[in-house]
Amino acid sequence: MSIIDPDPTLDALRRHPAGAGRRILFTGATIVTMDPALGVLPKGDLLIEGDTIAAIAPELTAGDALVIDAGGSILAPGFVDTHRHAWEAQLRRIMPDVNDLGEYVRSTLAGIAPAYEPRDMYIGTKLAALTAIDSGITTMLDFSHNSRTAAHSDAAIQALIDAGIRGVHASMRPHFGEWDGQWPGDLTRLKDTYFASDRQLLTLRLATLATAEIAGPELAYGERLARVARDLGIGVSVDAVFGVSGSDAILGWAKEELLGPDVTLIHSTGLTPEAWQAMADAGVAVSLAPTSDAQIGLESAVPAIDEALAVGIRPGLSIDVEVALASDMFTQMRALHAIQRMRAVNATYGSTETPSRIGVHDVLDFATSQGAKSIGLGGVTGSLTPGKQADLLVVHAEDLNNMPLNDPIGTLVLGSDPRNIHAVFIAGQVRKWAGTVLDVDLPTLREDVHSSRDRVLAAARPV
Repeated sequence: MSIIDPDPTLDALRRHPAGAGRRILFTGATIVTMDPALGVLPKGDLLIEGDTIAAIAPELTAGDALVIDAGGSILAPGFVDTHRHAWEAQLRRIMPDVNDLGEYVRSTLAGIAPAYEPRDMYIGTKLAALTAIDSGITTMLDFSHNSRTAAHSDAAIQALIDAGIRGVHASMRPHFGEWDGQWPGDLTRLKDTYFASDRQLLTLRLATLATAEIAGPELAYGERLARVARDLGIGVSVDAVFGVSGSDAILGWAKEELLGPDVTLIHSTGLTPEAWQAMADAGVAVSLAPTSDAQIGLESAVPAIDEALAVGIRPGLSIDVEVALASDMFTQMRALHAIQRMRAVNATYGSTETPSRIGVHDVLDFATSQGAKSIGLGGVTGSLTPGKQADLLVVHAEDLNNMPLNDPIGTLVLGSDPRNIHAVFIAGQVRKWAGTVLDVDLPTLREDVHSSRDRVLAAARPV
């Protein structure tokens, strides 16, 4: 059954959803596994059983499987977005030339966020998640920092469920404005209600800030919030880790033994060498936001990739805020690839030193395997590895902008974009097929998005 005739295949996939007995065999693809032991197969087969990758080899047989001819395509792991404020999606590009962090905070977090009702949280988060799937992001950490009531949190989580993405709900109270005071206590209810199984698509984390500078001491990471996360057995994502104050905070956390692999530090821009060494010693994870740091101008405005690699930390990547930035992972990979290589060459210009440059394999690793590890899902997703969940992309390699296929990783990083993604599977379930995200009533979604945007902006208070 050929991939160029998708309707019968989609019908077959629909008739046999991702249950324990359902098998899918992709044949004849170029397979970019991002698994160091498997590497790249120039031509190979991949077998899915239920929600899991069962086997990868140059040639497989599976008599009872649904066979999909993937010749002319690249199979790759789904991308992992380690940090996005999904509720803001109906405010996309509302301030494309934002001047600095303060302008974003005043406009979006102080002025607009207090106008959000639970319904707006649902619409924005669902729009972000569906857009993520469309662009090949199969896992998205939603740093949901507008949880004004329990209903706001419920709405954001339900949106992740309804979108069908592998979602991480990182819960945080709002920075400014009225709220119910339910956070972080409400995390216990959220965990019991929505996060009971280790096999589900949803994961819970605690979201917080590095210091008191933006929104006061109650949101600054420390012993109190670390204890909440430990008691619940969940990870912590710390946003706005910047500069001298962020560096001092990191050294304090290290002294108090509040750092570890279950803590992800976001941005990490303009930190001191001492802070980076403390991060490495504690084994923390790092989430870089290449376009956010550079475009908004966060601290040094240079994504901290060299600083991370110098101490042995391989980071994940994130989208951050769609009010000013692109929505897809291709943009993040290309921005980081170009910025780091520019920086490396510039540092040795006029000398005989050899620039230390990252490559396309590095940035794809950051966008997949390292991203999954940085949010506690490295054993679940991030690579095409037998035993992991079947989160994968089928990318057309012979489209006008990609042909001929010479280097598959270079094609994914530097050539491809969302239009080339033929199919997206999450836990073995098809979510995008023939270039279209499935189960989306686009006219209704469009009406809801416009209505929510207009209501929120009308109710927002000027700052």
